Amino acid sequence: MRLAIVWTILRKELVESLRDRRTLVRLLVIPVLLYPLFALGMSKLIGSEAAAREARSSRIAVWGELAEDLHRRLESAGKIELAPWEGAPPDVREGLASGALAPPADPEAGAEPGPDKEEGEDARPRWTEPENPVLAAARAAVSERKVDAVLIPWPTLRAELERGGKGAVAIYFDSVRADSAMAEARLEDALRRARRAIVADREAARGLPEGFSSAYDVVPRDVAPDSRKVGQILGSMMPMMLILMSLLGSFLPAIDLTAGEKERGTMQTLLCAPVRSIEIISGKFLAVWVISLLTALGNVVSLSLTVSRMLPDVMVVDPWIFALTFVLLVPVTLLFSALFLALAVFAKDFKDGQNALMPAYLPLSLLAGITALPVVELNPWTAYAPVLNIAVLIKALFLGEAPVDLLFAALISSALYACLALLFAAHVFARESVLLGGHESASAVLGLGRRAGGTPTVGFSLAAFAGVQVLFFYGSLLIERASVALQLAVSQVGFFLLPTLALVAGFGYAPRATLGLRAPSARGLAGALLLGVSAWIALGGTVLRWFPAPERFARELGELVLLGGQPYLVVLLLVAVTPAVCEELLFRGLVYAGLRRAGPAVAIGVSALLFGLAHGSVYRLLPTFSLGLALGYARHRTGSVLAGALLHALNNGIAVSLLYFKPPWTQGVMEGEVVPWSLTAAAVVVSLAGLLLLRGTRTPDESGEAARGGGEAAGGGATAA
Repeated sequence: MRLAIVWTILRKELVESLRDRRTLVRLLVIPVLLYPLFALGMSKLIGSEAAAREARSSRIAVWGELAEDLHRRLESAGKIELAPWEGAPPDVREGLASGALAPPADPEAGAEPGPDKEEGEDARPRWTEPENPVLAAARAAVSERKVDAVLIPWPTLRAELERGGKGAVAIYFDSVRADSAMAEARLEDALRRARRAIVADREAARGLPEGFSSAYDVVPRDVAPDSRKVGQILGSMMPMMLILMSLLGSFLPAIDLTAGEKERGTMQTLLCAPVRSIEIISGKFLAVWVISLLTALGNVVSLSLTVSRMLPDVMVVDPWIFALTFVLLVPVTLLFSALFLALAVFAKDFKDGQNALMPAYLPLSLLAGITALPVVELNPWTAYAPVLNIAVLIKALFLGEAPVDLLFAALISSALYACLALLFAAHVFARESVLLGGHESASAVLGLGRRAGGTPTVGFSLAAFAGVQVLFFYGSLLIERASVALQLAVSQVGFFLLPTLALVAGFGYAPRATLGLRAPSARGLAGALLLGVSAWIALGGTVLRWFPAPERFARELGELVLLGGQPYLVVLLLVAVTPAVCEELLFRGLVYAGLRRAGPAVAIGVSALLFGLAHGSVYRLLPTFSLGLALGYARHRTGSVLAGALLHALNNGIAVSLLYFKPPWTQGVMEGEVVPWSLTAAAVVVSLAGLLLLRGTRTPDESGEAARGGGEAAGGGATAA
């Protein structure tokens, strides 16, 4: 082998590779910028979370009677909030108060303190307590986050301290929860300081009985079962590994089916065939998605078998958790496949495709990776973050703490992001200049130019809904400490109405055609009026009869809509009138106008579904979806958003009026009972009469206004549809 020739070829290849500006960006610029920014962001996240946790007081449930001196010392310790009998079931409370429930025998109770411990300090390892009613009740209280820890002064503690003997207390906490672990550390430290003070008093007084040097034992007892501890380990590793492998599963196929075909010259052949661009994108997307999905499935199966093989029999992870994990990866693989396919089509060849996808691949990988941090968990902030929401949801599944509402929000937001990525891919594939290797500006490809009249496309309406929904969600979290009335007013006007008007004005759509700003006929108004006065009772007697919400949820919702005791006119304005205007202009205005290109049935059904999803609760989805169908039908038959606004305002107004004044004849319904069949039947008859009036209303011809968006808008709408 001639080393000179090898050196010459090496130098040639390096020069050609490094001459490419995008290669230099990928090798140098992205790492130089990305990792410091990521490290700074994570350090700030961890630091802020630790600081917030340190600033919070630990809420400690006390199940029993503390000696007055000990109670006073614990309260003065700082950052400890004692809650007597908080979360204690009646049978456990009775058993502890009567002394029927005694501390289980600790086999290490006689262990001596080690040389590195102070006299009286507990040096023995923490003991795993056998299952018993107290442990089960404490685990439930801590797991449901009613309290951070449970302190149990066993019934003999007060008497033993008064006579100078030795009592016992137990601390029940969850080592997996950071707040609970901190509460245990604070409480144990306070108890030990109190014990040292008691011992010092005894030593000063002298002549005390045996046991005066200990006063009491502090026994921390971890309520986290072995399955939860295993879940913490698996939940920290598996989301990152599975999402990274799913990324790889769509990364290379997306490049090969787009940039690779351009390089091989087969893309031009495909475009010459009698096929539509939507057919091309559908076939290629399904191919990439199937490969990514199979990659995810193979990794889930392999990891489940590996985990079941390595873990002992006492620490088995339920197979359904792995099955649900795979289901949760479905929207993620949809997102990756559509996004990578849309980005890779801009590349000229395979190498260029790798450079094009790397800026998207790295941030997505890092989003999956931060799930390993213990401070990152499923909460209202992470439930709507793309990729991260599924990662933390998988983590929550392994920990056994995935609330239904947050699970619902994470799944819906992930499906929404996947749909937007697919619409983006379809829009890109509709431009033959891009498919043939040409270059266009980002604004031209995304269709962000200003229109001269007309109505939005399907893709624009769905993207607008997604943007408004994310703005509403995160904006609501920023004002969550404000009063309920202020939150509702700001959310409706600031997060629904103003963005809707800004999008219509900013992109130059015709306000009258897009928002349905026309006067409805008298017949249409009469139909909306009848539906408005009867819909609430009809839905309560049918949908809620067969699919009732939990009693606690219904009660809390009823209290919430009354806005904390605000005057009736304020409640009526904020709960009935304001949503009727703001929500209707968004859902039966901007969203409906774009969906109308796909036909009235699609516009009514999809806008109703989005209306239900926007209310953010799985328990409200079916009632709000049903109401949304009526609102969409009123918009379709009258061509006016005003008919739906009237229906919406009457529906909310009657419901809130009944909750506010509570007339005697509605007392049973207000207390959670179903609406009587007689009242339900009457409401259904009135609703049918309203629907018949709407059906007899002549549907206005909006096709001319919908088409006045220019050829580009119409073509984009057809592709997106």
